[in-house]
Amino acid sequence: MKVGVVGNPRYPDLRGVLEQVAVQAPGRGITLFGEDRLAPFWRLEVPSFEGVELDALITFGGDGTLLRGARLLAGRETPILGVNLGRVGFLTTGTRETLDDALDCLVAGRYITERRQALEASISDGSGSSRAIQMAVNDVAIHKGGVARVVRVNVFINGENVGPYSADGIVIATPTGSTAYSLSAGGPIVVPGVEAMVVTPIAAHTLAVRPLVVPATYRIVVEPIAGWADDLLVSFDGQTGTTLAPGEKVDVRRADSRVCLIRLGGDGFFSRMRHKLHWGDLSHREAKR
Repeated sequence: MKVGVVGNPRYPDLRGVLEQVAVQAPGRGITLFGEDRLAPFWRLEVPSFEGVELDALITFGGDGTLLRGARLLAGRETPILGVNLGRVGFLTTGTRETLDDALDCLVAGRYITERRQALEASISDGSGSSRAIQMAVNDVAIHKGGVARVVRVNVFINGENVGPYSADGIVIATPTGSTAYSLSAGGPIVVPGVEAMVVTPIAAHTLAVRPLVVPATYRIVVEPIAGWADDLLVSFDGQTGTTLAPGEKVDVRRADSRVCLIRLGGDGFFSRMRHKLHWGDLSHREAKR
């Protein structure tokens, strides 16, 4: 079984975790392949997974590491096992303490695969020529670079002009991403499996603009209003980005491929929501009684 490994070097125990998985892998028939930047962290040489047809991918870190791993797969629907080394880890399913059991489940196929919707965003100019086509698992955000300032854009949904948005930015999110940046900006939580996209303004400068939930089959185009196109940035999952020049627009649609997340155990989405997001937690009130 060919398994790729992606990790976040900022976690102090990453070297020990990689040593643990390297010791456990051979006895389970697992051949490891790592991302290039992890080379200094392995005790033995582990080849790069670039160009390798993987059976699974393991990410060591948090949700950000898992999102980066998904983009590294470049549209391949390889199952991803996220092992959380941080705090929240909403998308991950394992921990260092459960790593050995997780490897057993991975080899035996004792897991559930959640096929999550992703986004494909392209930036095009007035002539329709596209550049910077990117995939995002969580969201695509349009905002100002540097100092936080208002942006003014027109939003077109399935060809119809929704109207001008005046805000600090705008987030277009998948159901998976509805619990991330979009939620922080006041957007709704959309249960994974619902085929939809969320359009959420960031700190809207008018009460007349609110988050929208639209079918996943729609296309969303964000076009800066003339005179408001300077210093605009487009970010993907909050990790990679590009500038948006005057005369350009962002075209977002559902990606053709899915992101396949491995889920171990019987915890469902709402159970994770209660635990990870402290949904409905009134313990602070209980303590005051």
